[in-house]
Formats: sequence, structure tokens, C-alpha cells
Amino acid sequence: MQTNCCRLIANVGWVVFVLFGRGCMNGIFQASYAWGNFSVLAVGIWAIVQRDSLDAIMMFLTGLLLTVLTDIIHISVFYPPNDYLTDVNRFSMGMAIFSLLLKPVSCYLVYRMYQERGGE
Repeated sequence: MQTNCCRLIANVGWVVFVLFGRGCMNGIFQASYAWGNFSVLAVGIWAIVQRDSLDAIMMFLTGLLLTVLTDIIHISVFYPPNDYLTDVNRFSMGMAIFSLLLKPVSCYLVYRMYQERGGE
């Protein structure tokens, strides 16, 4: 079961990575959006590779929860007015919002992996 959960987290993580990468493509967001998400992605890779580490999986879960909060802040602060909303801006914002909507699924799967590894 653990390998299936890891594989599912890796697939969902890949989709979230592609979506937030498309959200970064237009430069609407500050660099903190990309740095935060890339950092959590790096910790997620570490957590999947280190199969016996509860600290890695807990850091990944905490990072995902924090990026949910910071993504909400970035999207609400940097959403452009309707006058400046080009097609590329609209696509970029849509991908960032879709990435944000998939992050709770990732959080649930990471929490399941934490329980499988012996967490409380």
C-alpha cells in the first residue's frame, strides 16, 4: 500500500508542479510564489525518497499547508484588474487557482503517507 500511496503523491505532485509552473510563466506573481512552491516541491521529493523519515513527511505536509495559505494571499493580492487581464494573464491565473484547488488533495495523501509510516 505504501508504494501505491507514494506513486499517487508523486503523480498529484507532478500535476500541481506543472500547474503552478504555468502560473509563474507570465510574471504576474512575485518571486516568492515560485520560491515557496519550488521549496515545497524539493522537500516533497526528499520526503518520498526518505521512506523511513517521519520528519521529512511532516515538513512536506507543513510546507503544503503553508503554500495553500500563501497561494491564497498571492492570488488575492496580485490578481490584475479587468482592464489589464490579457489571455496569457487569465491562463496563468487559472492555472495557479487550479493548482491551489488540488493542494488539499495532496495534503490528504501526504497525511495518509504519514500515517502509513507510523505517525500519530
